[in-house]
Amino acid sequence: MKHFLSKIIPQSLKNQYHLMQAVIACVCFGFPAYDFAHRATSKIGKKMQVIGVTGTNGKTTTTHLIARILERAGKKVAVASTINFQIGEKKWVNASKFTTLSSWELQKFLQEALRTGCEYAVIETSSHALDQHRVWGISYAIAVMTNVTREHLDYHKTMSTYRFAKGRLFRSAKQAVVNLDMEDPDYFCVREAKQTLFYSTKDPNAHLFAEHIELDFKGTEFTVDEEHFHLHLPGLFNIENALASLGVARLLDIDFSLAGEALASVAGVPGRMELVPNEKKADIIIDYAVTPDAFEKLYASILPLKIPGTKIIHVFGACGERDRGKRPQMGEIASGYADIIILTNEDPYYEDAEQIIDDIESGVTKKKDRDYFRIFDRREAIRKALALAEIGDIVLITGKGAEEMMAIGDKRLPWNERQVIEEELEALR
Repeated sequence: MKHFLSKIIPQSLKNQYHLMQAVIACVCFGFPAYDFAHRATSKIGKKMQVIGVTGTNGKTTTTHLIARILERAGKKVAVASTINFQIGEKKWVNASKFTTLSSWELQKFLQEALRTGCEYAVIETSSHALDQHRVWGISYAIAVMTNVTREHLDYHKTMSTYRFAKGRLFRSAKQAVVNLDMEDPDYFCVREAKQTLFYSTKDPNAHLFAEHIELDFKGTEFTVDEEHFHLHLPGLFNIENALASLGVARLLDIDFSLAGEALASVAGVPGRMELVPNEKKADIIIDYAVTPDAFEKLYASILPLKIPGTKIIHVFGACGERDRGKRPQMGEIASGYADIIILTNEDPYYEDAEQIIDDIESGVTKKKDRDYFRIFDRREAIRKALALAEIGDIVLITGKGAEEMMAIGDKRLPWNERQVIEEELEALR
């Protein structure tokens, strides 16, 4: 019944309800993240400062890199991201499957962070949360934009309304860090353009420009303003994420040498370009990639590292009740790069899971049962990929990342991608 009502009630009406809930939550929890002097000054004040990270891809990694930099600078930090929560030393898993919490849960979280002495809260902020007023009452000191590419058109309908929703964060923030390599980056400047820093891996005129870039599966290296940085995170897109975090460091006057130590200390982000050690001597990668752009960036990062004569095997599906138009695009992109594709189930919610796979399959150009397989059970699909993998092959398993459940109808079934991979590797020994 709840699912049915959600479908028939206009979103505009639901948004008014969300706004009312947000106002009540802020009043009940004492406006823990609202700066009442916000409109009188463009400077960052002394109360707990909120840093919002938004974008289609890269939000989670960027959020965690910013948090590590702040911690290395001696700050007590709270984090709310797609994969987990943190208040100081206390950390726990985000089991909600929401990037941004409900207004009530978020205000409660921020109140606890403030009560325990956190100086900064780094909040992964989704377009849905912005459109639904879930972050009403939060004064963002810094807004960070990673990129805007096709996603959530089931909700926003058009790219322009999607961008507008993302832009809400920047129309209220005091300072901003924006990816210069994305389409129309100036759209996300804060009111005072001088308070916006741009970063880039392509344009040397950016405030933060990465050069002398080196990539491999073990990580990346690059320089910014002659300062050398090392990441244990593979992929050019992770350099972009690191640049975003360095932009925040610069706005907060955190020395780049200190920021570099923080970045180098990050062993990895769960479910984001996560390598799984194995005796098959294949490169098995777990990644959250769920959009056409994320697929393109993922392949752009791994193709230069592919050993001649080896295979790329890609296991993926698509989330139910989301933008159907991206599904064939994902199938087409994978067909252009992977040697073997295995389509499988992935959070269908209330949608027909077979129809989801049909939608992806319409973009697949490979021959079925030779270099393309359709295996509904995700564990069996992973088992097939691992059985096909040989020394030096790259096995991509995307879509779930570090999530700990699978959504099928109204059920939430336990699921841990890495654990399943390790169990299937053990069974193949």
